[in-house]
Amino acid sequence: MAIFVLSDLHLSTDSSMNKSMDVFGDRWRDYMQKIQKNWNAVIGENDTVIVPGDISWATRLEEAYADLDFLNKLNGTKLLGKGNHDFWWATASKMYKFFEEHGFDTLKILYNNAFVVEDRIVCGTRGWFPDESRQVTVGDVDYQKIVNREVGRLKLSLEAAKRLQDEEREQNGRELPIEVFLHFPPIWCDLSMQEMLDTLTEYGIKQVYFGHIHSSYNMPRSFEHQNMTFTLTSSDFLNFYPLKI
Repeated sequence: MAIFVLSDLHLSTDSSMNKSMDVFGDRWRDYMQKIQKNWNAVIGENDTVIVPGDISWATRLEEAYADLDFLNKLNGTKLLGKGNHDFWWATASKMYKFFEEHGFDTLKILYNNAFVVEDRIVCGTRGWFPDESRQVTVGDVDYQKIVNREVGRLKLSLEAAKRLQDEEREQNGRELPIEVFLHFPPIWCDLSMQEMLDTLTEYGIKQVYFGHIHSSYNMPRSFEHQNMTFTLTSSDFLNFYPLKI
């Protein structure tokens, strides 16, 4: 049993959505076939895959059926995080009801919570880029409000992870590390979200995985900052192969 990560699937199974990733370059040609082939080649039924956001182009939960069905049929258990394009995302109760109604028994939500997976504890949230020039938004947006909200969600996830860490220590004598999975990178080149970096440092996090970044194929997979390792997991960056962690 192993753990993998692959973000930014940008699934568009339903052709009526008319969404294409070709604008991001040749690497995205036939990307869904690549995801299916590569995923099932490396992931077994007992493995877990964490998907930190931008899962489907659907705008409503009902419209995401075909993409979630595609994902559910791939090997392994999937822990799904929210990305900035996941407009179909609903409340946890609505999503789990939808999963149950359609037999999506390999899908779980990684959002304001945490899971023990093998030899570690995983948690995370969407995150945000605080630089207004790098965002595409509609109408007036209170950026600081969004930053505060995302930091609060990260803390909820980390507190849930700490509780699981304490339980594992007391009940099983295991000291499990907490690893964080975000959609937006809290730091990337000249951009940083210091409030989120400070929160990660406060909780002693050493490993962070993130997505969102596309077409940056000459960048290193991982880099160090504030005694933490940050790893890019966007599907095109990984050439649509899930990364074993």
